[in-house]
Amino acid sequence: MTAVQEERTTEDLKALAERAGRELENATALEILQWAAETFSDRFCVTSSMEDAVVAHLASRALPGVDVVFLDTGYHFPETIGTRDAVEAVMDVNVITLTPRQTVAEQDAEYGPRLHDRDPDLCCALRKVRPLEEGLRGYQAWATGLRRDESETRANTPVVGWDEKRGKVKISPIAKWSQEDVQTYVTEHGVLTNPLLMDGYASVGCAPCTRRVLEGEDARAGRWAGRSKTECGLHG
Repeated sequence: MTAVQEERTTEDLKALAERAGRELENATALEILQWAAETFSDRFCVTSSMEDAVVAHLASRALPGVDVVFLDTGYHFPETIGTRDAVEAVMDVNVITLTPRQTVAEQDAEYGPRLHDRDPDLCCALRKVRPLEEGLRGYQAWATGLRRDESETRANTPVVGWDEKRGKVKISPIAKWSQEDVQTYVTEHGVLTNPLLMDGYASVGCAPCTRRVLEGEDARAGRWAGRSKTECGLHG
């Protein structure tokens, strides 16, 4: 941690995010992450759902050994845990696994079984949002794999923005990418992807709340299908 980083106030970080969002709108994903590495050093991390390792791979090129934060909700597909383990084994990153305060069994005992069916917002808050807020406390900036083409709710995602809820700079280096861009990068660099993406899943979350997508549906349609819920709460 540098002295400059220590001295940054919340107001400094917010102004920095707003300026960078304008100045880096037309930058490449790698350039955005190089800026993040130079600006925040070890106060910067990548979050990954292990749907694919594209942003983690990009970040490792900008900042070798970068922290990659993964939320183990206790409900993941085995393929997702396997992807995390493979990323940790073969990429120049430091995988940090966050877990909720309660195991699934402990949550079931307090709230009743299958909370994800009865109150998915509360389940996400307990198993995703709260652990991430605690896990990000030591960082000034975090990167996500959000893309504008994934859904209407993500259409205005800035490449660099301000995470008001957490008081941090939020970086979405591939916000402007299409699914074709992602696939091209995966192919060119041999990047690890979750095997479920080859089995009809376009977006991979917790097993009880994720299904395969149908032809013509957007990438997020398989998440909380049949509900008005479209986000877990990590991104607003």
